[in-house]
Amino acid sequence: MTNSRAGSGTPVGALLRRVLIANRGEIAVRVIRACRDLGLETVVVTSDADRDGLAARLADRAVCIGGASASQSYLNVDAVLAAAAGTGCDAVHPGYGFLSENPGFARRCGEEGLVFIGPNARIVAGTGDKAAARAIAQDAGVPTLVGSDITDSPDAAVAAAKTIGYPALIKAVAGGGGRGMSVVTDEAELRRRLPTAIGEATAAFGDGRIYVEKFIARARHIEVQVIGDKHGSVVHVGERDCSAQRRHQKVIEESPAPGLSEQQRNDIHEAALRFSKAIELDSAGTVEFVYDADTGEFAFLEFNARIQVEHPVSEMVSGIDLVAEQIRVAAGLPLSFRQHDVRASGHAIEARVMAESPERGFIPTPGTVTTWQPPSGMGIRVDSHCRAGTVISPYYDSMIAKVIAHAPTRQEAADKLTAALTEIGVAGVETTIPFSRYLLQHPAFRDGEITTRWIDQVGADDYRDNREETR
Repeated sequence: MTNSRAGSGTPVGALLRRVLIANRGEIAVRVIRACRDLGLETVVVTSDADRDGLAARLADRAVCIGGASASQSYLNVDAVLAAAAGTGCDAVHPGYGFLSENPGFARRCGEEGLVFIGPNARIVAGTGDKAAARAIAQDAGVPTLVGSDITDSPDAAVAAAKTIGYPALIKAVAGGGGRGMSVVTDEAELRRRLPTAIGEATAAFGDGRIYVEKFIARARHIEVQVIGDKHGSVVHVGERDCSAQRRHQKVIEESPAPGLSEQQRNDIHEAALRFSKAIELDSAGTVEFVYDADTGEFAFLEFNARIQVEHPVSEMVSGIDLVAEQIRVAAGLPLSFRQHDVRASGHAIEARVMAESPERGFIPTPGTVTTWQPPSGMGIRVDSHCRAGTVISPYYDSMIAKVIAHAPTRQEAADKLTAALTEIGVAGVETTIPFSRYLLQHPAFRDGEITTRWIDQVGADDYRDNREETR
């Protein structure tokens, strides 16, 4: 890292010694490598299913804390904290998912004398509630969509939708990933879908509250990587476009976002910083926006108080190790760079390689990976926990790897990533690799016209039709 700030030269090892990683898969491997670069020891917790995983082999020590299901292991707060205490850890990195945005877990870490490597519990609690985060955005002068108050009343939701106008979007106050979310086109559909949305949110998050928001028909998903320290500094590390989604799950991510004017880009960055400063951000996080492809306007969507799956594209274009920086600021060190040090170089695109079948509606395809040969070459990065013999379990997310390409231009990056996905060797399970190659070469992607509903409305069926024609 260049352009270090005064006082930032203190080694992390003088403040932390051993980090417990409360996660699995590729993010656990990623954190282990960042810790190793910083001279820190690592302990990884595992479930029975992950005892022989790559993370367990790479860490200095692995502790099995429970059965294969997440509730018996990775979501078991007491078991995770007992593993940290029993192995002499002084910090915990939660990765993403599982306990990463659980304010109770962040609070318990502090009570147990452990450094929580993520935003503090107050931030996690205050931004995990979408409606509360929206109120923070409004107070900070960040654009927000027209929406209703929080409710679980069909009559109140209908009254709000009449003011907002149809189509409207039902959204769960808690959680994400599209659960508890539904687009409705009229009052009858709203009344019909509301009980399902409330029930789904209650089952997934233990919170059935919803609100109704204006629906953007041609929306893009643009998010800004932000990071702050405990000394009052907050910076952004550019934006990402994550519009290539299937059922609200991201497929392709890239940085910078294509097709924005410099003024639009600056406005989004400034809005993200205003929100981050309002919450006094003290770690890595992501401010997410919905961007109207028809009007060029953007509005606050939500805040993720953790490292994101797609953080590598920001690292590739900025040259900043976000996970290492996240660990440094958690230890109490100031950010090692200022805003003027952040310069985007070239373009990076990431494809998530999932054990799913695009030909069969993207159903998960758990099994054993019998062949694993990752691509390589200039500008290619592969984040993975996979090797020959890795079992893709039905208990967890089906991600096998993330393949990232970096090149001087967006078109070159897309071509390089396509070539890497052609080179990759994986057998034993079906994957989304063919669909990602198709998407990267599609004119809609090449022209920067992908919106968040494009795959569901056009891309998935078009891919299957083309596959049928070529057989």
